[in-house]
Amino acid sequence: MDELLKNQLFATHAIAAAGSVTLGTAFTYPLDTIKTLIQVGSGSHKPLTVSQTLHRVQTLSGNSGLYNGFMWLNLGRIFSVGARFGVFEILSAIYKDGRREDLYVSEALMAGMVSGAMESLISSPFELIKTRAQVASASRIPNLTSVTESSAVAPVIAKLLPGYIQDKTAVNHSVGLLSTLTSKHSHMVGALQKYPWMITGSGKPPSVCDVKRPLDVVSLEGWSALWRGLRSGVVRDSVFGGIFFSTWQFLHQAMLDWKAVGMDPPPRFDEEIGPLAPLAVSLAAGFSGSVAAAGSHCFDTAKVRSQCTVLPKYISMERKFLKWNRPGNRFERVTGIHPSDRNLLFRGIWLRMARSGLASFMIVGGYFLTIDHIFSS
Repeated sequence: MDELLKNQLFATHAIAAAGSVTLGTAFTYPLDTIKTLIQVGSGSHKPLTVSQTLHRVQTLSGNSGLYNGFMWLNLGRIFSVGARFGVFEILSAIYKDGRREDLYVSEALMAGMVSGAMESLISSPFELIKTRAQVASASRIPNLTSVTESSAVAPVIAKLLPGYIQDKTAVNHSVGLLSTLTSKHSHMVGALQKYPWMITGSGKPPSVCDVKRPLDVVSLEGWSALWRGLRSGVVRDSVFGGIFFSTWQFLHQAMLDWKAVGMDPPPRFDEEIGPLAPLAVSLAAGFSGSVAAAGSHCFDTAKVRSQCTVLPKYISMERKFLKWNRPGNRFERVTGIHPSDRNLLFRGIWLRMARSGLASFMIVGGYFLTIDHIFSS
């Protein structure tokens, strides 16, 4: 009987947490879409504005384009946010180890960094598909070529990326430039199309719009592509988790101390003060989310921009065999920041701060309201 009650209690908390995560993600997802498009579409001398981005999405995809990729992000956040808070609670229990005092800010910082790294490992594949779906919502889809050209797609690209249309003009212009074939070859264009560096007909990888489904990503880029940008993602979520939980713990302790003022007799432990109001805890979580987003935003930009780079398998293999070194200084190589993105790292920071603050407020507030409603009824 006790085991059944424990299972029901766990299921109740899991459902409440999943519902609050879904609510917070759905409410703030348009902000995330606009933020992502600004990060990807802005150049060093040509920043995109919110109005320009919104107008482009509405023109090409309609208002529904603001929610492209929502299901992927929501599914990933249910697991990753659950892992973030779960790992944090486990580490908090280890830190306290029977101690009656609340968690110290430094301990919350370390636990938050570890839980953030775990969150990044889980959410990375979902974020890649989500990011590419968002970019596709603001990208103009080229007109389809004739049926004759569609049927003449090279066998290699037809297998790796079904439905992709090659650029025939680029292929014809490239004949004889990159090929090692003899000039008397009976079918030069068809043979050249089978060469891996001509797989798209122009020597360039396909655009993000053509490689946005999970099967396409795995087929053309390999399984490791689902974790592209993992370096910057782990640093981003570690910094976010550390700042989020340490700031939240600091505010929580400050609110407990404020509540304890005037109590007679003075409480010896935090347990004697009693719980804080759910609204106060939610506001503290929202503020902590905004601060954490500001501190980790540059790594978020680096991750988003790397996820929008299509890197076929053969290029990855060439880099591995040639022992290709990452560009940039040591800090950029460790954190996964590309040198060309140095002037773009803080694009969309205010949008991400607003999104993280609102999402954190709604997740924590929705969770508390759901739990209070269930147990009060």
